[in-house]
Amino acid sequence: MPSKSKKVGIGWKVYAIVGSVGTFLGLCAIAYFMWVICRRKKVHNSVIPTIAPAGGDNNAGAATATGHSSSGGNGGRLYPSNPFFSRSSSAPRSRMFSRQWSRALQRQRSGPSSFKDRGDEFSFAELEKATKFFSLDMKIGAGSFGTVYRGLLPDGREVAIKRGESSPRNKRFQEKENAFQSELAFLSRLHHKHLVSLVGFCVENDERLLVYEYMKNGALHDHLHPKNPDFESPVISSWKMRIKILLDASRGIEYLHNYAVPPIIHRDIKSSNILLDAYWVARVSDFGLSLMGPETDESHLETKAAGTVGYMDPEYYGTNQVTVKSDVYGFGVVMLEVLTGRRAIFKYEGGDGEPVSVVDYAVPSIEAGEVGSILDPRVAPAASQEAEAVELVAYMATHCVKLEGRDRPSIADVVANLETALALFEDSQRSGSSANASVISLEARD
Repeated sequence: MPSKSKKVGIGWKVYAIVGSVGTFLGLCAIAYFMWVICRRKKVHNSVIPTIAPAGGDNNAGAATATGHSSSGGNGGRLYPSNPFFSRSSSAPRSRMFSRQWSRALQRQRSGPSSFKDRGDEFSFAELEKATKFFSLDMKIGAGSFGTVYRGLLPDGREVAIKRGESSPRNKRFQEKENAFQSELAFLSRLHHKHLVSLVGFCVENDERLLVYEYMKNGALHDHLHPKNPDFESPVISSWKMRIKILLDASRGIEYLHNYAVPPIIHRDIKSSNILLDAYWVARVSDFGLSLMGPETDESHLETKAAGTVGYMDPEYYGTNQVTVKSDVYGFGVVMLEVLTGRRAIFKYEGGDGEPVSVVDYAVPSIEAGEVGSILDPRVAPAASQEAEAVELVAYMATHCVKLEGRDRPSIADVVANLETALALFEDSQRSGSSANASVISLEARD
């Protein structure tokens, strides 16, 4: 039989081996746990964007998100409110995290792009030649920071070229420079069927030019308010075409508000900034006043009011607080413009000659149930089902131009209602085709 001392020695060896293995496994578990924690922290931080607006002290750089101010140490950067934790929300943090994470995954990130992502870089001489030395014959309009010309590139592409103010002595030069930087920054990272696409740019000495794809059919404004009374356009004669254009534009705005990360507030929605391509597809243009927006409808940015008289949100004008609902107001004015054929501000023949807004002109009649009295007489009266579609657009417009942003619909609601209105037109046309087919069938039988 083994001695007692040998038994004790074997026991200690077993204890030492088991202890060593246990210690090793414990250290491995701790190391793995620390690795997981660090990895989660890294992923979490990567989904909260930090935005540095182009142009340094442009309008976007001057804006401050609610509860977050830019500091000198950050070089004028704008930090959007945390997309995962909302102070104003009563929902549990875990539920808020889940909802916002899902929302962030669905969006297309529109974070800062590199200089190489900004399209082709042209020389001033190339663009000068493309526009026949910026001939007045090639001039097609004006944007937020300069004059727009039609141009033809050497490869045969037809483009629109926006040339900014070139004199640094001009008191608005810095404002124009900011608009140029803002538009270049936004368009270089925004890609959507209903947004005008950037082709390239030119920065040479004091010259600042942006090159866009050419919109053959011009601005919605010019179709609604032609200088030539004999001007013919499908936009003038068709309710369906008008509603389809509104739907296209609303989808472009919806992309800016709901699918760009962080959201973008256009700040200058108007009929002259809704352009039509060769196929009559509408696209939103001119991002010279645009801002990186907050993550929720309730949040706002504080910045000096900017925009176009007649389209500017009165709440924003009075408080210097801009939200995505400010764009909804501007689009509501465009909807009324499309329905009435009137300009945003016009002189009413039945009044005392004083300028009147299309909002003050149209909303009381629509709310009184007299939609027909304010409709553009250039369009033939709509059939019953089509009239229902036009009324739906009219009532939606009145909600878009409510004085307070909280009473206005989201742009997603506007899109949904315009889709319904357009579907009513298509259903009406299908019903008409079926009725005609039945009549032809009966005549053949006789």
